[in-house]
This record gives sequence, C-alpha cells and structure tokens, in this order.
Amino acid sequence: MKELVEVIAKALVDNPDEVVVTEKEEGKNVTIELHVAASDMGKVIGKQGRIAKTIRTIVKAASSKDDKRVDVEII
Repeated sequence: MKELVEVIAKALVDNPDEVVVTEKEEGKNVTIELHVAASDMGKVIGKQGRIAKTIRTIVKAASSKDDKRVDVEII
C-alpha cells in the first residue's frame, strides 16, 4: 500500500522529491503517513478534500483483499 500512495502522490505534486511515505502496522491496522512539501499540500488535499478522500478510497479498496484496515494520514 505504501508504494501505491507514493505513486499517486508523486503524480499530483510539483516537488515529487519531497514526497515521503511511511507505514506503521499494528495488528490488523495499518497507518500510512504521507508527507509532502507545504506548497503541495493543497494539491494532495484538493477542493473540499476530494482528492484526499479519493486516495483513501483507492487504498481501502486495494487493501480489502488483505483483510486489513488501512488509514491514510496527510501530514
């Protein structure tokens, strides 16, 4: 899942070198933290959070077959 979030984020931002994705696993819960440059934050979140919501939906759909709960946090 980490690679999926990284590919999506790098395609959206102007500074793909500053995209950092970390993954923390606690049992069946996985937290993916996405760090981007301050100037790119709006591009990742989108108007009214639409892009962020879409990223979370894609990741949850991809993780459903692994029987894990994945949360994406944009920091």
